[in-house]
Parts: sequence; structure tokens; C-alpha cells
Amino acid sequence: MFDKSSNPVLQDKIFRSESLQAGAKTMTVNGTIEKTGLLLLIVMVAASYTWQKFFNSGDVENAMSSLSGWMFGGAIGGFIVAIATMFLKKYAAYLAPIYAVLEGLFLGAISAFFESMYPGIVMNAVLGTFATFFIMLLTYRTGLIKVNDKFRGIMIVATGAVALTYFMSFLLSFFGVNMSFLHDNSMLSIGISVVVIVIAALNLLMDFDFIERGSAYGAPKYMEWFGAFGLMVTLIWLYLEILRLLSKLQSRN
Repeated sequence: MFDKSSNPVLQDKIFRSESLQAGAKTMTVNGTIEKTGLLLLIVMVAASYTWQKFFNSGDVENAMSSLSGWMFGGAIGGFIVAIATMFLKKYAAYLAPIYAVLEGLFLGAISAFFESMYPGIVMNAVLGTFATFFIMLLTYRTGLIKVNDKFRGIMIVATGAVALTYFMSFLLSFFGVNMSFLHDNSMLSIGISVVVIVIAALNLLMDFDFIERGSAYGAPKYMEWFGAFGLMVTLIWLYLEILRLLSKLQSRN
């Protein structure tokens, strides 16, 4: 029986319910990896569009003004599509690429903004994200950290706490309340970013375990897209957190 994943997208009960309708073709780990690679490619292509528009727009103020629609549209649209994908799993093959395009547009714009402030920060964030990914994959393969019930329980609570904190920060901002300890360059803020990055990285272990279990359980083929989509959610979260941490560190110089 599958255990829970802290990633809200990759819940084990989804594979159990969907596997009941499995046809001749079933989900495989390699198939999920291939689709994850395709989604990453889509994200990079979409990101390059807003990235180039930013640096072709002149100064930062004009660039951000002209790209605000792309950036917020991509972020909000990506969130809506992500929610839809969670409920319409059979259509993940169509929704996941749309999510990748929208998130790519957002990531390209926000990354270009940070790059204009701190040259070289985006490449460092990208390298940090992929380095973390491969380190966690090696950690999972070697069994250095066991993904057991206790670990899952801790990760569910930790991930939920991060989500709740960010939601409260967003909500309170409408009432003029600024939770500066989350966004400034103080040592407390930097420490919080480090903790969040660790939580995001550990979520990768949960994702790897979940995808492998889904394959072993014989989930239908279209669940490869859903598994790849869930992994993308974690990777994008990890990249953004690393980007934020690096910007905080560089702003102290």
C-alpha cells in the first residue's frame, strides 16, 4: 500500500484510485523521467521569451512594467492550471505542458528582474537547483535517508507550515501588514530561507519514492504526466527559494 507524499500534487491515494482503471499500458519510472525532461524544456523555452523581452525593453522599470502582465498572468494562470490538473488527472498530458508554459513565462520575467539586480544570480540558482536535485536523487538511491512513515509525517507538517506562512504573508499584505522577516536580508530571514530550501529539497525524496511506488503499483500510463507535473511543482518551488536566498545574501554585500 502506498504511503502519503507531502507534495499535495503527488498523493498516494491518487495512484490507488486511478490504478483501478489501468489499461494495458502502465506507468513507468523511465516514462515519467522522459516527460519531466520535456516539461523542463517547455519551461526553459517559455522562460527565454520573457527573459529576452525584459532585456530588450531598456531599463528595469520599463521592462517590469511591460512584463507585469506576463509575469502575474503566468503565476496566476499556472496556479489555476495546477489546481485543475490535480482534479483532472486524465488530462495531465494536456494540462501539464500548459502549466509549464505559464510557469516558464513567470520564471523568465522574475529571473530577469533578479539578474538585472545581481548579475550571475540566475545561473547560480539554476546550478544550485540541479545540484540539489541530483544530490537528493543519489541520497534516495543509496537509502541514506529512509522515506518511512515518520519521515513522511514530519514532511507533511513542515510543508504545510511553509504553505500556511506564505499564504498568511500574502493575505496580510492586503491589510498593510508586512512580514519583513520573510523578505528582508536579515540573518533571521536568511535562516528561514535555508530551512525552506531544505524542506523543498526533502520533498524531492518524497516525489522520487512516490513515482517509484506508482510505477510498481501499475498506475495507468497517463499518470506519468501527472507524476512529472508533481515533480515540476517541487523543482520550481526549489528554484524560486534558492533564487530568493541568493538575492538576500548578495544584497548584504
